[in-house]
Amino acid sequence: MGMSYLVYPGAHHTRFHHAIGCVHLMQQAVNVLRFKGVTISSNEEHALYAAILLHDIGHGPFSHAMENSIVDNVSHEEISLLFMERLNEEFNGTLTLAIKIFKGDYHRNFLCQLISGQLDMDRADYLKRDSFYTGVAEGNINSERLITMLNVVDDELVIEEKGIYSVEKFIVARRLMYWQVYLHKTGLVAELLLIRVLKRAKELHQSGRSLQASDALLYFLDNKISIENFNNETLDVFSQLDDYDIISAMKHWLHDEDFVLGKLCEMIINRNLLKIKVKSNKIKEKHLENHINTFMVRHAISREEAEYFVFTGSISNQAYQIKNNRINVLFKSGKIIDIVKASDHLNIKTLSKPVTKYYICYPKELL
Repeated sequence: MGMSYLVYPGAHHTRFHHAIGCVHLMQQAVNVLRFKGVTISSNEEHALYAAILLHDIGHGPFSHAMENSIVDNVSHEEISLLFMERLNEEFNGTLTLAIKIFKGDYHRNFLCQLISGQLDMDRADYLKRDSFYTGVAEGNINSERLITMLNVVDDELVIEEKGIYSVEKFIVARRLMYWQVYLHKTGLVAELLLIRVLKRAKELHQSGRSLQASDALLYFLDNKISIENFNNETLDVFSQLDDYDIISAMKHWLHDEDFVLGKLCEMIINRNLLKIKVKSNKIKEKHLENHINTFMVRHAISREEAEYFVFTGSISNQAYQIKNNRINVLFKSGKIIDIVKASDHLNIKTLSKPVTKYYICYPKELL
């Protein structure tokens, strides 16, 4: 959940909770499909459980913030795959099929869709779980009903006609959870600040400044890590990192002599975050320039330093990705139709279009 606990105090559940929940739902899905006559071998079953258990193992501290700071654009999916391949060596190739399904390379496509698709067990768990822990009732989907309605036609996952309203609720819930929770402006600005803290710390450390942090975190501050040099040593060190490394480091850096690093850490630790405004239209350049120039003068800092505190960006939400693994509805007649055409819910077609919003962040003292 990243920094969402700053908005929703109950949102302290972990990836481990989520992984266990996904395995439980996957067991239900396998039982339902077998009951309906879909053949799933014992090897395929165990591979599904292993793949869904490990699908998020590559997430670092505070989730997505790490992908843009201590490592150089290495996604958690890529790190998850590295972990799985390493474990496969240790377990003498028993994860080979799980890796194939995880990568989407297995010839029985519905197995891949159960791991990563529009109606996968990942989404079926996190929407319900995150809704429960945050208290945002709009995300409370009926995952059991959705699983009960699953079927397979020509090795493709489909939802039976009776489950169409549950799918509609699922798509709407996903949209609402993204705007209200995952892209909530307070959680968003806190994550953006964390990315800047780690970026500044890395910048200072690599220029020769000595910063106090755990050995695991110092390793990533010392080295430029990309997917090309993400070797076994890096993987071992990455596995030692967690949220406590980051929070502990920020408590030390809070009093650092560097204005940027100290101020950014103070904002997160004391929850004195930047002001964030989210708009439908792009932020005007003159507004950004005014805030940057004012902050530069007030604190006698460079433009480069000021841009750590005043910046713009965009966020996007697409509840249903129509071009990627469509949700197909199986009618009693045997006809298979995409949910957009099958649904009489006017919003479903609208929800298949990406919605982009733009934000500007700046210190509250500039208000």
